[in-house]
Amino acid sequence: MQFTDQIRRVKIMLVLAAVAIAVVSLVVSHILIRDLAKEEHNKMEVWAEAMRTLNRADENTDINLVLKVINGNNTIPVIVLDSKGEVQAYRNIDITDCANAADTMRFVAGMGHKLLRENRDIRIAIDDNDGAESQSADYLNVCYDDSVMLRRLSSYPYIQLGVVMIFVVIAIFALLTSKRAEQNKVWVGLSKETAHQLGTPISSLMAWVEILKETYPDDDLIPEMNKDVKRLQLIADRFSKIGSLPEPVETDLKEVMEHVIDYMDRRTSNKVQMIRDFPDADIRVKINASLFEWVIENLSKNAVDAMGGEGKITLKMWEEPRKAVIEVTDTGKGIRKKDLRNVFRPGFTTKKRGWGLGLSLAKRIVEEYHKGRVWVKWSEVGVGTTFRIELKK
Repeated sequence: MQFTDQIRRVKIMLVLAAVAIAVVSLVVSHILIRDLAKEEHNKMEVWAEAMRTLNRADENTDINLVLKVINGNNTIPVIVLDSKGEVQAYRNIDITDCANAADTMRFVAGMGHKLLRENRDIRIAIDDNDGAESQSADYLNVCYDDSVMLRRLSSYPYIQLGVVMIFVVIAIFALLTSKRAEQNKVWVGLSKETAHQLGTPISSLMAWVEILKETYPDDDLIPEMNKDVKRLQLIADRFSKIGSLPEPVETDLKEVMEHVIDYMDRRTSNKVQMIRDFPDADIRVKINASLFEWVIENLSKNAVDAMGGEGKITLKMWEEPRKAVIEVTDTGKGIRKKDLRNVFRPGFTTKKRGWGLGLSLAKRIVEEYHKGRVWVKWSEVGVGTTFRIELKK
């Protein structure tokens, strides 16, 4: 569990670091965009002053510099409206969708009034009364919009963050896929090797049991020894099937469950009650019986450990349309909410001793080999836990 908590903390730190980088990037971009917008505003003030000079020019005015300033604006969209709201001039406006001159003027006028409502304008007086900008004075409104470059810069940080997020998601997915494939190889290799290593001593034990039967035919302990040897043989068979797709066979689920309960009853304390809640009719599903027994055994053993060897385990089973449902409920210590999402992860365990592989194997058997589902339906600390399994029929 400490390892899982450590991984969770690392993930949280990485997410916080990513958020911090995103915030810093947005703040820096905002500062740059603000500075560029201020610079464009200053340029438009110079451009507006040039327009006023041009409108008030006489035969003694040198307009070369004025025209150079006006014609030098090739990026900032600008529309000049008179005091009556009519278009006097415009520059850098995209009018490709306008069919004729009338449509063009309507489009430009509409855009100019929109900028005027947004206070994106500089008013300049053009009458002979210097500095007078009263309501009765003749004036021009120089309306301007953001340049193409400024608009691109405004959207660039979000596009950049979107691309980075997509890349991160793809990278995480690739890493998880690679990790899962590596884990599968480890599972398969470990399981096959375990089955192989168990094979020889199990064969020897079976031979010794046969010799003991012939030597001591009336000994009551020998049949029990034979049961345990067969149990070892079943375990080795289960391990050998990990990594390959076992052929499912139509099986009576009640029979499988009864077999597991009988096995657990003989190997648990009398203080543990195994309660059956099965329907009268058979429930037939396509499963690999030995592997599915392993799932129920794991859930039952975890329940016994959670209860400290004393309490009730209720195994409930019923049919629903196109699926069979099994619930295993214990009266143990329960699972903390923050641990619910980790219970099926390899290595997660709340026990002082244990590898944390039982539930991970159970999930693999149910979901990958039987195309079913298994999850924690309910859990409350100090009250108990319910695991639910659904199998397609």
